[in-house]
Amino acid sequence: MKKFKLPRLTGGLLLAGMILPTGAVQASDAETIIQNKCVACHTEEKAEPLQMSRMSHQRKTPEGWLMTIARMQVMHGLEVTDDERRTLVKYFADKQGLAPEETEGSRYAMERRLNTMESFESTSFEEMCSRCHSGARVKLQRRPASEWEHLVHFHLGQWPTLEYQAMSRDRDWMDLAFKQMVPELAADFPLQSASWDKWQSVKSVPVSGSWSFSAQIAGKGDVRGVMSVSGGKDDQYKVSIEGEYADGSALKGSGTAIVYTGYEWRANLAVDGVKMRQVFALSADGSELTGRMFEAVHDEAGMDFSAIRTGSKAKLLSIQPGYIRAGSTEVLTIVGAGLGTKISLGDGIKVVSEMYRDDNKVVVQVTANATAKPGSRDVKAGKAEGAVLNVYDQIDSVKVVPDFAVARVGGNGGSTPKYNAHFQAEAWMNGADGEPGTEDDMRIGFVPAKWHVEPFDAQAEADRDTHFAGRMDEKSGLFTTAGSGPNPERRMSTNNAGNLKVIAEVMEGANALSAEGQMIVTIQRWNNPPLP
Repeated sequence: MKKFKLPRLTGGLLLAGMILPTGAVQASDAETIIQNKCVACHTEEKAEPLQMSRMSHQRKTPEGWLMTIARMQVMHGLEVTDDERRTLVKYFADKQGLAPEETEGSRYAMERRLNTMESFESTSFEEMCSRCHSGARVKLQRRPASEWEHLVHFHLGQWPTLEYQAMSRDRDWMDLAFKQMVPELAADFPLQSASWDKWQSVKSVPVSGSWSFSAQIAGKGDVRGVMSVSGGKDDQYKVSIEGEYADGSALKGSGTAIVYTGYEWRANLAVDGVKMRQVFALSADGSELTGRMFEAVHDEAGMDFSAIRTGSKAKLLSIQPGYIRAGSTEVLTIVGAGLGTKISLGDGIKVVSEMYRDDNKVVVQVTANATAKPGSRDVKAGKAEGAVLNVYDQIDSVKVVPDFAVARVGGNGGSTPKYNAHFQAEAWMNGADGEPGTEDDMRIGFVPAKWHVEPFDAQAEADRDTHFAGRMDEKSGLFTTAGSGPNPERRMSTNNAGNLKVIAEVMEGANALSAEGQMIVTIQRWNNPPLP
């Protein structure tokens, strides 16, 4: 029997599979691979331009196409090299990708924000599609009605008990799938769209240059620095990144990147010895990058990231920290590009001195009057604007972010790493009504807190979940899960799962303000595709 080597399908490794084909990526190369490797199952419908059955009638993100090709390898015996797979992903993402507008509201799946709570207007969509995987996975593809119908058949063929499972057996699943869901999906996510037609006519913009960036990461807070990008042939780049955290510690790394569909930035980097990924979207004018940078193995550990190309335009990315107490003097860092010499922080806020300046940031010592009215102030540095400074006189309440999280055990030498949980304490000030939790409350920002966990309910207390599920770092808000596998010390030798309260405590003068969140610690993440 001929041996077949399965592709590496864990989430981080699969993401790595789409980065940087070796050498130039030409459409002719991909079409040659298609004609040599795909015609056994797909028929040629048109030669110029090449159109093949099924594959030419779908549009997806780079991750979506990677998953499709990997499925062809696993389920249908497609034999392609890693380079050939990368070439195909680049070809399909460029020719049959999604316009920027078509990814709005669903980018959290590509950016690996796996604690996102989904909500959809269509109850049918929730019951038929997002009960098994994220709704974003469906929304990040486009098909005509015939292809959505094929997808229903695929689900039945791959999972033949589907129509007898929960939320299926209590209704006419087949009738709903074909007569209700197929028309709905074809109408909401059609193959042809004005936004895609328009995007195809937009000229791609090279990404090379110097980029000023601002980021925020749980446990370490604000980050700023410079990302240098060089190259650009065949949309492939070299990347280096250098910056600092709020505590002054350095951040430094380098790697490679590729741009799909004219705006989908994907990069592999080693940052301070840790392998990391970048999933960004490039603005239409090529001046801004936004998205998330996260660890390759622990994608739950990451930072929200925004960058602006130096010299493109004057704009502020952030002011760090983004808040100041009335009557206090603080050191603030203004991050952006095209930073003018005249700094304006709004009423009641005075710049005492400018401590440092370069092309990407200005560090200033600032005093807020004791009588400064609480509220948001627009920040300006010459013509550069876009950041907001929150002025407050006291912290009235605190929230745990996220307020609900899922963590997973793992490790112990197995192939499934732990999925830890990161929490932040968000400070708020009451509005004019003096009541917390109302619409006129003002968000202050993330503040330091003391952290611990407690049993969520009586069952969690009886099962000693706080002892077995893992450990919370009281300073950083990082919960590290326990090892996986049956634990003979637990009742019925169960795994180290748990149902926990996450408690943040913030000191406001002599008073302790606290807030609660919930965390479910569960079993390993066995199935970890690029789009969950």
